[in-house]
Amino acid sequence: MASVHLKDPSLPAPPQGKYPAKAHARKVAEWIADQSPSNGTNGSGNGDGHGKASGVIYLEGQKTRMVEDDDQTVLFTQRRHFYYLSGCNLPDSYLAYDIDRDHLTLFIPPVDADDVIWSGLPEMPKDALNKYEIDACQTTHGVNSYLACVTSTSTVYTIPEQVSKDTSFSAFKNTNSTLLKKAIDYSRVVKDSFEIALIRHANLISSSAHRNVMRIVKQAQNEEEIMGAFIGTCISNGGREQAYSCICASGTSAATLHYVHNDLPLSKKLNLLIDAGCEYSCYCADITRTYPLNGTFTKESREIYDLVDRMQNECMDMLQGGVQWEDVHTKAHTVAIDGLLRLGILKGDPSNEADKKELFDSRVSTCFLPHGLGHYLGMNTHDSGGDADYSDPDPMFRYLRIRGKVPTGAVVTNEPGVYFCRFIIEPALKNPKLSKYINADVLEKYWDVGGVRIEDDIWIKEDGWENLTTAPRGWEDIEAHINRQA
Repeated sequence: MASVHLKDPSLPAPPQGKYPAKAHARKVAEWIADQSPSNGTNGSGNGDGHGKASGVIYLEGQKTRMVEDDDQTVLFTQRRHFYYLSGCNLPDSYLAYDIDRDHLTLFIPPVDADDVIWSGLPEMPKDALNKYEIDACQTTHGVNSYLACVTSTSTVYTIPEQVSKDTSFSAFKNTNSTLLKKAIDYSRVVKDSFEIALIRHANLISSSAHRNVMRIVKQAQNEEEIMGAFIGTCISNGGREQAYSCICASGTSAATLHYVHNDLPLSKKLNLLIDAGCEYSCYCADITRTYPLNGTFTKESREIYDLVDRMQNECMDMLQGGVQWEDVHTKAHTVAIDGLLRLGILKGDPSNEADKKELFDSRVSTCFLPHGLGHYLGMNTHDSGGDADYSDPDPMFRYLRIRGKVPTGAVVTNEPGVYFCRFIIEPALKNPKLSKYINADVLEKYWDVGGVRIEDDIWIKEDGWENLTTAPRGWEDIEAHINRQA
């Protein structure tokens, strides 16, 4: 088997410096002000855009939780809204941002003598002041004392389901539990340079892991080996957590969008679809590649790969600040229809625009591309602020995770795919409204392809974009890389 070196010496050093929590707090406060009425006291969200946010933003981090019927803790994942305003990845921590004073206070757990025996000394307030972009740090014993000292004319902004029962807001004139979550959700859409650096580093680690998968794909026996090589490479290079469960789908399993069993043998399969990315300092990578398991795409696999590659490239050409995401998603479908017509999978004349429009209007292309083109990416794989509408009756847009214009500074995934999922396509073959558009005889040759998806993480700029993903993408590069490493 090809040797795999988990540690990648070519990777650059990770981003240095303090996470810009204070700048994020100001950004969130500005969003609240824009939504608040002019008096800035009740924050009903029915404002005229000229309000003044006044008061305190209060958030609590994720609590330590125990596994049921066990003495082990649940794997800790920090609440993303809390991290956005603190940069702190400690459990059982709180924060308060005094908007009027522009003053950010972090509250971290005190020393627990019993816990020190097992886990060592925790982070201390003096350490936190040096580590985080905050103005003050206390232990969590001081939370209610701090809140009691706030002026009685203030409003406290919080997320109701994330407030401890023993936290008191009695000193505040108003409690607003409607604006803060929205404010952070939408503030997170546009990334600053530090956030981009973290996403870029997560992509560098994950792309290295994808290259390691290519090194072993011809000799691997099971999907589990693929998953192990990917995760091991990420951990060895600082990406200790996965942004989501690895998808290592071989053969027809690649037609299942979020296949996570990852336990089937690879023998007698054509392709491997691997959708996997690590997390670095709470920021995610989300990358998908499709590889020929024997190092060379079959004719049918190559045809579908070329089509998906074309879909991604033509969508990429549209990307810039202010682009309407529905238009980009529509482009993916129009290219898919053209390609499926040329392959004979769909019936019609690829040079006839009327035929193409009829196919588009029929929504038959959603049988082969059932998901949205992409989503925002950041601290969550499917990041906040996309305004998805899963109740949309139109199957073309129902699963689109971004609706509306994409602003400059956002990071999106561009992930078109073409899939041959029997669960979706076979009912369509029995539906007269759809079956008349599908050539079942030609389709028969493509079932074993399973599915092809190509996914990259794209930083949207004012007049274009930057691809943060560095894993090999073109079919020539993929085949050359696999066969060179064998």
